[in-house]
Amino acid sequence: MSGLSIFGLTKQKLQSYMENFIVSARKYRPESFRTVIAQDSITSTLKNAIRTKQLAHAYLFCGPRGVGKTTCARIFAKTINCSNLTEENEACNECESCVAFNKSRSYNIHELDAASNNSVDDIRNLIDQVRIPPQIGSYSVYIIDEVHMLSSQAFNAFLKTLEEPPRHALFILATTEKHKILPTILSRCQIFDFNRIKVGDIVKYLEYVAGSEGVNAEPSALNVIANKADGAMRDALSIFDQIVSFSGKDITYQEVITNLNVLDYEYYFRLTDLFLKNEIAETLLIFNEVLDKGFEGQHFINGLASHFRDLLVSRDPVTVQLLEVGGDIRERYKAQASVCPADFLIEAIRLSSECDFQYKSSQNKRLSVELALIRIGQLTLKKK
Repeated sequence: MSGLSIFGLTKQKLQSYMENFIVSARKYRPESFRTVIAQDSITSTLKNAIRTKQLAHAYLFCGPRGVGKTTCARIFAKTINCSNLTEENEACNECESCVAFNKSRSYNIHELDAASNNSVDDIRNLIDQVRIPPQIGSYSVYIIDEVHMLSSQAFNAFLKTLEEPPRHALFILATTEKHKILPTILSRCQIFDFNRIKVGDIVKYLEYVAGSEGVNAEPSALNVIANKADGAMRDALSIFDQIVSFSGKDITYQEVITNLNVLDYEYYFRLTDLFLKNEIAETLLIFNEVLDKGFEGQHFINGLASHFRDLLVSRDPVTVQLLEVGGDIRERYKAQASVCPADFLIEAIRLSSECDFQYKSSQNKRLSVELALIRIGQLTLKKK
């Protein structure tokens, strides 16, 4: 037993596994335009620019975190230096330039983190480096991440080079906060706005990752992870790794909401049924149960407002596509929405949103939520 761990692995095997582990966000990072998720218009435009050889000297990739800005910048940089493009205008991964890039030893692609290199001196060093032509391929590509973090002086020092760089130099700027970038910089770039990734697209990719890793995951569990990621694929993959560490190779809905401290949909379905029956005392007991589980009142009331919103969009076949939940829960929403009057849902959204807005300034936060629940519970009573 001396050489065995509690998992039945030798110490050497366990150490090897830990050393070889790569987080999913890196392991499943797209390596071609074809594998980029939910940014089809941007990847198509970039591929067409490569095909027609109409490359700008500066690009600005902006959008929320974790949606593929830096990934697309790297793929673009790799592809324009490829000497043997495929028919789909993708990098071949076989030429000298592609092999150097894949092994992280390419001297054509330079990345600068503007969050920690934001001074005038850092930009002057970059400008000196720009003059050096590439050793392999046609372009030296400079990817500047979080470019909005550059100081005003650094931006001004960068202006002339950004407007008239050497023929071999190409700049790709990436940022999550476009509004902080000087208009003079914006006017010198082709701007690409990246979209938040939809829940359905994240779920599909998580299903692919789970299948590749031999993980059995309930669709409702992956849906919770996708919602928690808030449109960021990188966040979704990080959460997925966290859940796998917690649950092992079988991921269930219950384990996910426990690990992520997410309030179960079941509470909101039960509450809505009680509201329609005017069972005010029962609603207060459920709220007390939620508080006993450690959830904050604002988190609860915010989730309740979202639940009413989801019920409202479920009433109409045209708007039901706005419902970002899994198949089984989607049917429950449709069933409950069919018995909820539209005016009840609209007023319930107003009352819960009003409580959410006033929550922080309230002296008695619990009472403010309870009062909102009482008022919502009386909506159908007034109608009767």
